[in-house]
Order: sequence, then structure tokens, then C-alpha cells
Amino acid sequence: MTQRQSTPPVTALPDVIATAHARSQSVGLRASEAPDFHPLRRPALRELVERNHALYAHALPVMETLYAQIVDTQSMVLLTDNEGVILHSFGDSDFVEKANRVALRAGVSWAESDRGTNAIGTALVDGQPTVIHADEHFLHANRILTCSCAPIADPFGRTIGALDVSGDTRGFHKHTLALVRMSAQMIENVIFANQFADAIRIHFHARAEFIGTLFEGLAAFTPDGRFLSANRSALFQLGRPLAILQTQTFSELFGMALPALLNHTTYKPGECTTLMLPSGVRVIARGEYAAGAQRAFRGPAEGGFDTAARAARRARPANAPAQDVTFATLDTGDAQMSTVLRRVEKVRGRDIPILVLGQTGTGKEWLARAIHNDSPRREAPFVAVNCASLPDTLIEAELFGYEEGAFTGAKKRGSVGKIVQADGGTLFLDEIGDMPLAQQVRLMRVLQERNVVPLGGTRAIPVDLRIVCATHRNLRAMIEAGTFRDDLYYRINGLVVTLPTLCERTDLAALIARMLDLQRDCDAIPTRVSGAVLERFQRCRWPGNLRQMANVLRTAAIMAEGEDEIGLEHLPDDFLQDCDAVPKENRVSPTMLPSHGASETPGNMQDWQAALIEQTLARNEGNVSATARELGLARNTVYRYLRQRRTH
Repeated sequence: MTQRQSTPPVTALPDVIATAHARSQSVGLRASEAPDFHPLRRPALRELVERNHALYAHALPVMETLYAQIVDTQSMVLLTDNEGVILHSFGDSDFVEKANRVALRAGVSWAESDRGTNAIGTALVDGQPTVIHADEHFLHANRILTCSCAPIADPFGRTIGALDVSGDTRGFHKHTLALVRMSAQMIENVIFANQFADAIRIHFHARAEFIGTLFEGLAAFTPDGRFLSANRSALFQLGRPLAILQTQTFSELFGMALPALLNHTTYKPGECTTLMLPSGVRVIARGEYAAGAQRAFRGPAEGGFDTAARAARRARPANAPAQDVTFATLDTGDAQMSTVLRRVEKVRGRDIPILVLGQTGTGKEWLARAIHNDSPRREAPFVAVNCASLPDTLIEAELFGYEEGAFTGAKKRGSVGKIVQADGGTLFLDEIGDMPLAQQVRLMRVLQERNVVPLGGTRAIPVDLRIVCATHRNLRAMIEAGTFRDDLYYRINGLVVTLPTLCERTDLAALIARMLDLQRDCDAIPTRVSGAVLERFQRCRWPGNLRQMANVLRTAAIMAEGEDEIGLEHLPDDFLQDCDAVPKENRVSPTMLPSHGASETPGNMQDWQAALIEQTLARNEGNVSATARELGLARNTVYRYLRQRRTH
């Protein structure tokens, strides 16, 4: 962005400029007109920003990134609504004064009907990224500018705003429009992901290296495979207009049954597969599905996707925490889990913060809800915040709340924040290890002083709440690295408990029964699994823990609908392949291992079992958990063997 051109560049096509100038004349504008210096008043501008809150919230961090790329080029970044009214801007201080002379500021309309031919207004009329340079502007006053603008569309193709970079004509660079287009596409993709957070989302492209980039196609489907929408890249790759695609299903568009892709996504998360487009082009694809939320999908009109919303609610995962979960419902017979529950019960009703450690999917939120429901605070709110899912730019307002007018785009009546919402009850901070340092400082102050001051406010609001935190990270290592505050750590770890992984638990049968009962939504769904399935489950390593098992059971239960029990034939292929990946010579049934009262077991069998465990322990440098996973055993079984070895 530092290169400058002394001669006017070739920008928009001549017929585009000519047509835009003709439109400007047709509405009665004169090229010699002076700019209008009457922007919206502050209350009206705040109301306009509030009406465009989703656009503003998602665009703001992208605008900051874009501005960092063009800083010191006498330019500014602007966001407008769909009618061309400027909502917000970032600019070089040495250019802002010049921009003000032509009314290039918040609250001013840059629609073609008000400003004549200009990048913002013309891009919104044509629906295309546009550069308007110097004399190409209709109004003489605007010819000091060079402007690059790209419209921003919602997931249904409707223009909701525009992103623009405007600057001094001497600072023109041919790559500016490319930066603006990419930034607009980034905003669209973020809005798309937020709009369809509860849908099945497919990321795809003909080239694997483009998966996870701005150039990937994004398509959203209901749980029963009905097409919802797609981003620009996906529409281009599919080669069909949105209206046609909305009449089609996943299998018609990608040549695969949706359950097959979901199975692959569940058991090989993040791993891509190959799909076939109607054109015959093969694409690399990755599925994504967050079924826990209960929000209904919003279509082009209010209530437009009621059927999809009902389907999403039916697809709620079996491991989603129930409101009435208690210590009793979590105690299903595993010794390690029972120990955790007994320790937590001892501090029931006490103002002692609890820190829950454990791998992703081990049930940390289940435990937090049980702590709340089995406490004197049970009638008050339980408020859960996932610190890893909130952008750094939003977590402060989400947690601490804000007053009216605290920042541009703030809700008209402000927001109380999650901490105040939890007053009298329990605040669960999941993945607290992902909380930014600045917010760690503010949270520490809240925990010390038991009050919170919203952003933009001066009055401290007293709060009475219990704190339960959870993380899968090593907080002590983060303290050493300077990414987690030690004073906050010692404030939240009044009692620390660690949840066992699924492969370490001995209550598999009881867990299966509990999950099947939770997800059973009709009499045709089986309530039990066969002995062969239970045996297969017992030797699985379950890298996804309870969440993975819940997804396996949900799919298998649907496949076994109308049957008495879930059999091996109902289990997803990927899951079976993963289980079978354990070498046969390393598979040991717990019933084959030495146990108390089994002295009549043939000596050669005991010797072989002992040798196998010894070899595996040695290979894993004495790590019992790793040994148990490799052999497909419960960790307690390996411990039992070690105890017997010491007594002989």
C-alpha cells in the first residue's frame, strides 16, 4: 500500500462510469454541488447502528485488520448500511480533516442519489465491487478521492451494506480493491457461520489447500439434508442460483448420503473427504455440526425455516446438559467419578470456587450444572459462558455488560452482562484458559470486590454468585508462559477436581443406558445395545470422550429404529474401523486378565497376559493411561494387575 502512482489508473469500465453519471444527472444532481454537511444526529445514528447491529459487530474486527494494512497511506476504512449511510470509519489523522471537507463521515449518506457517482453508491446500485478514481466521481468536490468499495451480502444474497477504502488520489494502489473484496468476503463468511450456527455446514473446494481459507465454499443444510444457503464461493462452484439450490438436498448436490458424511465428521473430526458436485467435479470437503444450541434457523422471512428448527431441536445431542442434572444422575458406578462427586459434595453450599479439569468432552458442564442444582442456589440462574467461543472484542461486553452509548453499536438500553445475570446463582466459565489477559484482570477485580462496573458506567453493581471454572489447558504452564494470571488462578481453584476420560471409566454400560434414555424421542428407538456392541465400546479409545459416544449412539439409535436393540450393523463404519485399528494381538478382554479368585486360570494364559501388559507399560514408560488405551482396557484393570504383581 506504500506505492503511489502519479497518473490516473484504469479503474471502472467506461460504460459503467457513463451509466452511473447518467443516473446522477437523472436525479437532478449538478456536478458543481457542494457536499451536504448535515449528517444524522447522534440519536438517529445510534438507532441506525442498532438496526444494523449484526453487520456492525461482525465487520468491526475485520475493519481494524484492513485498516492496519493501509495505515499511513492517507486513507480511511468505512462501513455503510445497504442504503449507503456511513455507520463507522477508521482513518489516518492526516486524512480525516480532508475527508470531513467532503462529508466523508459517520451518519452521511453516500448513495448515488445523494452523492452522484462514487464507489459506495455505485457499488450498491450495481451490486459489484467498484473503484471510482478522481475525475470519475460525478461531484467535483469528490474528485480529490480514490475509492474502492465492495458490497456485503447476507447469507441469502441480499445486500446489507458495503465496505469501502477511500483516500487521497495520490495514494491509489491497484491492490486496494482486492483487499476490500477479501475483507467483505470475510465479513460475509462470519455472518454466514453465525446465521447457521445450528445447521450442518459443509466447507468445500476443488483444491484441498483452500479449505479453511476465504476461498472455500460454505453450504448449510438442515439435519434432514435440506439445503439452506451458501456463500458466494459455494454458489460459484455449484453453478446454480440460490433459488434453485433451495429446492435440492445434500445428496443431490454432493452425491453422498448426509448420514455418511456426519459419521465421518463425528469420528474423524477435522478430516476431509471427497464429494462429487452435479457438474462431475470432485471437491475436498469437511463437515461441521454444532447441534447443542436451541435457536431456530432464521430464513429470508420471519419463521422461514420452522421445519429446520424443529429438526435441529430433535437432533440435540445426548450429552447436552439437562437442566435437572444432579450428583445422583452423574454417579453411575465409576470409582473415579464417585470420588470427584464426593469431594464436590463436601463443599456444597459453601462459597468455595471450583476448578474442573479434564479433556474436551468429559462432561465438565454436566458437573457444573449438578453443582448448581444440588446447592441452595438451585432456584437462581445458572449462567454458562464459553470463553473460547467469544471473540476477544466481544467477551468484555458479554461478561461485564455495558451502559447505553458505551460504544458505537451498543444496544439502546445497554446490557447487564453475564455476571449480573448470574446474581444469586452460579456463573460457569468454561475454557477459562482461553480468556484474554485484559479480561482476566477485570474478572479478578469482580471476584475480589464482589461487584461489577459495566463498560461506560460509573456505578458498581453488587453481585452474589458462585464461580465454577473449567478448562482442558495446563494453567500452571500458562502462568509460567505469562498467558494466565497467577492471582486469578489461586482465586478460582479453591477446590480442583479432574474428570476421567471415557476410556478410563468402568461404568460404560450405565452411561450407555443413560444416554439412550436422554435422547429417546419415540418408542421405536431402542433402549439397549447388544453384548457385541458393548464389547466393541469397551475396547474403543474414545478420543472424543462422552461427546463422541453420544454422537455414536444417536446415529446408531436412528439406524436401529424399530429394532429391540442396537447391533454392530447399526454402528457407523468409521467408528468400527477406528476400533479395528487396534492390533488384534494387543486386544485383551478384561475377563481374560488375572483377577481375585482366579487362581484356577491356566498359568500359561496368565503369563501371556502379564507379559503383554508389562511390554505395553514399558513401551509407554510406565504410563497407565496410555497402556490402558493401547490395550483397550479400563485403567482400573491395569491398576488391578499392578497391585496383584506387587503382592506376588
